[in-house]
Amino acid sequence: MATLENRFDALSIKDLLDAREAYHVHLAHKENVFATAIGLYLIRDLDPDATDPAAAQKFAKSKPRTLRNASPKQWSWPCVLVFVDKWADLDDFRKNPEQAVPPMLYLPDGRVIPTCVVFAEPSTTSHAGITPPTFPSDLLGGGYPCLSHVQGMDRVASIGCLVTDGDGVYALTNRHVAGPPGRVIKSVVSGLEQTIGESAGRDAGKKPLESVYPGWAGSRVMVNLDAGLVRVTDVKRWTSQVYAVGEIGPIYDLDTLSFNLDLIGLPVKAHGAASGVLAGQIGALFYRYKSVAGTDYVSDFLIAPRKGDAAVGTRPGDSGTIWFHEPDAPSQGELAPKLRPIAMQWGGQALLSGDGGLGARYALGSCLATICRELEVDVVADWNSGIPETWGEVGHVKVGALACELIDDQFLSNVFMLNQANIGVPDDTLGPTGSVHSADFSPLADVADLVWRTKRFTTDGSNHFADMDQEDSKGKTLLEYTANGGNITPEFWNAFYDDIHAEKRGALPFRVWAMVDEMVGYAAAGDLLRFVCAAGLLGHYVGDACQPLHISKFHHGDGSGGKKGADVHSVYETGMLDANRAALIAKIEDLRATTVAPAAATPGGGRDAAKQVVKLMQRTVKALPPIEIVNLFNSVSGPKRIETMWRKLGDRTAARILDGSYTLARIWEAAWKEGRGASGNVAMPAQPFTHKKLSDLYNNKDFTPSWQLEKLTSVGEKLENL
Repeated sequence: MATLENRFDALSIKDLLDAREAYHVHLAHKENVFATAIGLYLIRDLDPDATDPAAAQKFAKSKPRTLRNASPKQWSWPCVLVFVDKWADLDDFRKNPEQAVPPMLYLPDGRVIPTCVVFAEPSTTSHAGITPPTFPSDLLGGGYPCLSHVQGMDRVASIGCLVTDGDGVYALTNRHVAGPPGRVIKSVVSGLEQTIGESAGRDAGKKPLESVYPGWAGSRVMVNLDAGLVRVTDVKRWTSQVYAVGEIGPIYDLDTLSFNLDLIGLPVKAHGAASGVLAGQIGALFYRYKSVAGTDYVSDFLIAPRKGDAAVGTRPGDSGTIWFHEPDAPSQGELAPKLRPIAMQWGGQALLSGDGGLGARYALGSCLATICRELEVDVVADWNSGIPETWGEVGHVKVGALACELIDDQFLSNVFMLNQANIGVPDDTLGPTGSVHSADFSPLADVADLVWRTKRFTTDGSNHFADMDQEDSKGKTLLEYTANGGNITPEFWNAFYDDIHAEKRGALPFRVWAMVDEMVGYAAAGDLLRFVCAAGLLGHYVGDACQPLHISKFHHGDGSGGKKGADVHSVYETGMLDANRAALIAKIEDLRATTVAPAAATPGGGRDAAKQVVKLMQRTVKALPPIEIVNLFNSVSGPKRIETMWRKLGDRTAARILDGSYTLARIWEAAWKEGRGASGNVAMPAQPFTHKKLSDLYNNKDFTPSWQLEKLTSVGEKLENL
């Protein structure tokens, strides 16, 4: 004979909403109840049935159930979650029994719905500040800040993602920032506010639950969507990728037929403009967070911390960010899946654990599919996508500027020091915080990231890296194959990538090879402008070669399920160096005083330059193993992470930058000697080359063209495009 217990598994979202609707007034008028939601029963870690679903005794008496000491299990019942700000046992209600939350809710048609009481009082505790993320690239996308100026105050949110109605392309964000039609919207790139568009005047605010989800109970219940559209000014500046998340997969298409309780516990991640990378899990559905004048307000999702985490970590300014389902890490050799968007954050709520612990901040989100339906738009998933994270601008401009100081050839040294501020950023400018480039000119050493990715070479991404420690079917790596200076040809590398079925083929040494061959030609012609410009641009790729995570399969974590390691590249490459600019400069100066400069490079054209870059990559991986960076990243969280990483990795990172700078300087010298030969002297320029002359060159599609590895072949000592 069926019992109540074994019928609970069949309860649906509609059943739970029906029960909450029927009992809402009854529950809301109890003294301790401040919110309700629907979800799965939370079983305390110390309850007998936490590990044994058949345990005779289910509950640990007198122990408050909190959001930290309890979680849903595979055998948890569907239930109505009732949040209270004071915990009491049943014995405490003998004098006032009507204040107790009933363990079951009975509907007239015979359905029985369990309740789960959770002790979690609202918190007013202020949270420790964290360093906001930096946004170094001119290529805009989800996760970037979104600003508007209203009544003398700045309103801040996050850009969610790109959407389209088939005619225009829009940035999705919060309604309160987007505002009425024509409101000017800005973002922040490298410390500079830039206008990105204006409000389209299309938004979705609070909607009746019964109109958003027809057939589900909720009279006088409003669903908060809080979404607005910004019509972008120049779509070429945008990518459909989300910062620190990557390319977007298919949207979770949720409605009354596809919403289900399997969403509870789903791991999700996001990137907020105020907080950076966020991680959590879906803790409850249709969280009823307030009641005003007889109207109740709900949020589709309550996003809670993952097991073992104290908080989601969100704060004001993250509203508008998109939350993505984060699946388990792929197995060795499998491609990482594109993350699927599920919700847009519109707010947050701080709750105490109920056991005297620190405040834990939760995110409130709306179903993204519902927002898209209400606004009549679709998510854009394939615009300027496939772009990897970049070695932060501080590292690149330091390599470029320092290399100018390390040239032995006197004439060449004079020319490059004259143009040092065009190639990189001198220490007196780099040391202070803030932007290191202007809106109309980028230091040449960072043009490949800040300009070319958006305006010229949308396929150049693979030329910025090479996973030298990736094994082929024989268990050997490119580090091993090139250990003695051989096998550095497009043919060999293409065969290697064919063997591992690589979708993206790292071609960093061959980008250097092609550019150096062009520099040799400019030197032969005595064209100092083009030689200096190409040399500065080359500095970007040599800078990538001395960055451990640009030359390793571990650039997105250890690949064994350590999800938090997926964001190690942006924290190490950008966050750590940006927060320690002055200390980095000092460390490099100390190293220069004790480091023996390498011998002058023997002129050998682009092929020899490629060999020098491979040697640099081998030294880098040996001196600062990428997996060490990942493991350290995963061992520390919160505000102490960057401080700890700098303390343990700062010296070796500075040494890698110095090594890269020396390598770059020697490649410049070798290319100049190779090209000049006996073609006579070149006059020393009277002043630095102008920004206009240099930017005209790097914006010219025919100057130093970029080719993918699969389109290259080598003929003798030369590299040719097929």
